[in-house]
Amino acid sequence: MSKLKQTPLYPIYATHGAKTIDFGGWDLPVQFSSITQEHEAVRTKAGLFDVSHMGEVEVKGEGALYYLQRLTTNDVSKLEDGQAQYAAMCYPDGGTVDDLIIYKKRDHDYLLVINAGNIDKDFAWMQENLTENVTVTNISSQIAQLAIQGPLAETILQKMTDMNLKEIGFFQFKENVSIDGITALVSRSGYTGEDGFELYVDQADAIELWGKLLVNGKEDGLVPCGLGARDTLRFEAKLPLYGQELSQNITPIEAGIGFAVKVDKDVPSIGHDVLLEQKTNGALRKLVGLEMIDRGIPRTHYPVFVGDEQIGEVTTGTQSPTLKKNVGLALIQTAHATIDNEVEVEIRGKRLRAKIIATPFYKRPKK
Repeated sequence: MSKLKQTPLYPIYATHGAKTIDFGGWDLPVQFSSITQEHEAVRTKAGLFDVSHMGEVEVKGEGALYYLQRLTTNDVSKLEDGQAQYAAMCYPDGGTVDDLIIYKKRDHDYLLVINAGNIDKDFAWMQENLTENVTVTNISSQIAQLAIQGPLAETILQKMTDMNLKEIGFFQFKENVSIDGITALVSRSGYTGEDGFELYVDQADAIELWGKLLVNGKEDGLVPCGLGARDTLRFEAKLPLYGQELSQNITPIEAGIGFAVKVDKDVPSIGHDVLLEQKTNGALRKLVGLEMIDRGIPRTHYPVFVGDEQIGEVTTGTQSPTLKKNVGLALIQTAHATIDNEVEVEIRGKRLRAKIIATPFYKRPKK
């Protein structure tokens, strides 16, 4: 059995009472206190996540823009310096290699952030599809990433920097920001449905930054959070998880992230023809929200039926900590994907009633 990988923060997990699990080959904290408490903290105050397992790839050179236009589904030409963009990489058949964030630092210089379990596969795909005058470098082993998320995230982080954080809009970032003496790339982004920041620092600075954030955020209720709350938070906000809502067998259109697929840009991306067909005429499958009518929790891969016909399956489901309801996301035949339609989810051999509801399940209140 191969040894699990560890982030730079692993040595201090135990001091915070972390319970760790194997997550895609990484030994990561699923919770520090309880999933429900951590979820609630992020929705009402603030939570701090170690997301240093995520991958980072530099894309540089005069051919970088052309390469990224071909490699990813969004329109990278629209990015200005200091802006970030959500996108996907697809196979020629439209299936998803991964979803990712693209940061444009300046012309010919981009940073891609990819999913931890896909780092090797993604980087191989990037190399396989290299075009002229561009270099790709996997710098994942050099970078640590911390995420401070929640309505008080800005208040807490502002205490630690002279940079006016209000100048950083959603999906914008600043480089070389000093956070209590530690140099970071600060991005206003996250995976929780709340306001917040993702902080990219040298791995050697990760433990110090983690400690300083918790000290400065204590009076505002900042708590360390694990993968459990990260999953329930992203699920309520309908943010897809690779391997569940997205996979090599699920296209971005089917998964409901068609906004990140631009089929009319100057350089068609890999998978363009399939994605164009689905955008124009609709996909045969669609990701929908389910709310259980009968008692039961819809879990990943549970089959969904209408009558005797299986029409799809659950991708993620749980008891929503915010809504206090048993809800799920399911990829089903588009013909049945109408709000208020009743379906059945097979849970432990029993067919239980559910109805299709609007998503996302949660939207943060506007200020």
